[in-house]
Amino acid sequence: MLDILDKGVCNNQEVRKVLSHYLNKPVIIKYNLGRNKFETYKVIITNLYNCIFIVQEIDNNRVKKSFSYADIITKTIKIYE
Repeated sequence: MLDILDKGVCNNQEVRKVLSHYLNKPVIIKYNLGRNKFETYKVIITNLYNCIFIVQEIDNNRVKKSFSYADIITKTIKIYE
């Protein structure tokens, strides 16, 4: 698991710097919907912006999703290699 918070990272710029190492590489995102409900995506991180990053599903090339760096900081999503 890519646990960015264990490294002491707490702001958007540091999260973006860590995610830049995984740009255009396949990762698994586990999204916490609450009440013990999760969605899991096999994606490739395609773009990094100031507050969000864009991912594209590996199985379906048309589906793109965006997540914020705050989702990582608040542990709403977890990224696995």
